[in-house]
Amino acid sequence: MRKLIITEFITVDGIAEHERLPSVVWNEAMTKFKEDELVDSGAMLLGRVTYEIFAGHWPSETGDFAERFNALPKYVASTSLKAVDWKPAELLDGPLPEAVARLKQQAGGNIYVHGSVSVARQLLGAGLVDRVRLLVYPGAAGRGKQLFPSDAPVALELVSAVPLGNGVVAMEYRPVAKA
Repeated sequence: MRKLIITEFITVDGIAEHERLPSVVWNEAMTKFKEDELVDSGAMLLGRVTYEIFAGHWPSETGDFAERFNALPKYVASTSLKAVDWKPAELLDGPLPEAVARLKQQAGGNIYVHGSVSVARQLLGAGLVDRVRLLVYPGAAGRGKQLFPSDAPVALELVSAVPLGNGVVAMEYRPVAKA
């Protein structure tokens, strides 16, 4: 069975909005973290906004990383999009938890949710997430979109925490099943 893995850039106070992240120097350790994710990826699951941002950027990028990233199957959760042009891609049918449960049963590599906070929150709430991978930036935003909802606690077990040498810590968690 495929694993569903959330990957987010996040502040220490849980805000997952790119424009609210403190400035850090991107370094080789961060590049390696993202390259390792790409090697482990069999597909991407994206919400509409993240899909549109990525589709507007990645097809024009070149190099090994971009070629692999662009070639990954993309599953898009959207009720407003009627078509997806960044191939290979398909729109998911039906309620998100049921569609993702079906995807996890199919053959193929792990499915990564990049960004797409509302999608990630729904899947955490539905108990469909196998791992949460965070690049935790050294700063608090104070306000913004939180990855973890304040009204629905999510129990997590730490798998690893690795400082990346620029103030960012790569953290991986395993959700703890509800009793």
